[in-house]
Amino acid sequence: MVTAGPSWMCMLSVLLTALILGVTVPVLANDVASCDKPSATGPSGSNQDPGAGARDNTREDDSSSRIVNGTDCEKNSQPWQGELLLGPNQLYCGAVLVHPQWLLTAAHCRKQLFRVRLGHRSLSPMYESGQQLFRGIKSIPHPGYSHPGHSNDLMLIKLNRRVRDSQYVKPINISSHCPSAGTRCLVSGWGTTSSPKVNFPKTLQCLNITVLSDERCKKAYPGQIDCTMFCAGDEAGRDSCQGDSGGPVVCNGSLQGLVSWGDFPCGQPNKPGVYTNLCRFTKWIQDTIRSN
Repeated sequence: MVTAGPSWMCMLSVLLTALILGVTVPVLANDVASCDKPSATGPSGSNQDPGAGARDNTREDDSSSRIVNGTDCEKNSQPWQGELLLGPNQLYCGAVLVHPQWLLTAAHCRKQLFRVRLGHRSLSPMYESGQQLFRGIKSIPHPGYSHPGHSNDLMLIKLNRRVRDSQYVKPINISSHCPSAGTRCLVSGWGTTSSPKVNFPKTLQCLNITVLSDERCKKAYPGQIDCTMFCAGDEAGRDSCQGDSGGPVVCNGSLQGLVSWGDFPCGQPNKPGVYTNLCRFTKWIQDTIRSN
């Protein structure tokens, strides 16, 4: 049994200092040699899984994100958009179809058991023409990801069978080029449409966002950004949020990123959303699919 000795007092002192100074949770450095390593401070937020009305720095629904001030996506405009479901109809993360039998999502969305729904535009459990249901039979997070860090925040999910390609369900190609500042992109998801108060939409939401420069991104989150991430969304009140995690960021017709993390509440001035920079992972994605 451990007693409350001097080490306990030291830890208490460190925690109190951290709270006073606003020091946040650690972020682990990524495993890409060319990246700038972030410092030991990370995004603000809790490491635990909050309830449906809460959100930490990641953008997962039952542990944290949703589109704030977006609009209903046009029907069949996002045929690669997937839902990861707990139980019969509890959305907890978004996902993206990148291969007839493989999805991409955020590594922090990993669960033991879940269902996958594609070709379904609403959050309703009611059947929609064109929808397809699957089981995730294998989850492969990037080996460089480690919670609560945010570097390398991506994961591949293998489906129990191949999709039926249609106007409702279709894979999207991953961009091999990294995004440049000023690029206009579209992010989509069923995450909360307001923050900090939680309101879930009935229909898939879409939002146009702008890629920010690395300088602006690092200024918004000092010591927390490396080359496996990019920032987008330069207008206050327009952001991805709780429940959107793992969902797609599409730029110029190709998949550019995944919803990863951000500040809380969502949509704050000078606190843009942070997205997984998929151009850094095309080889790992291709090699992993090929070998599995």
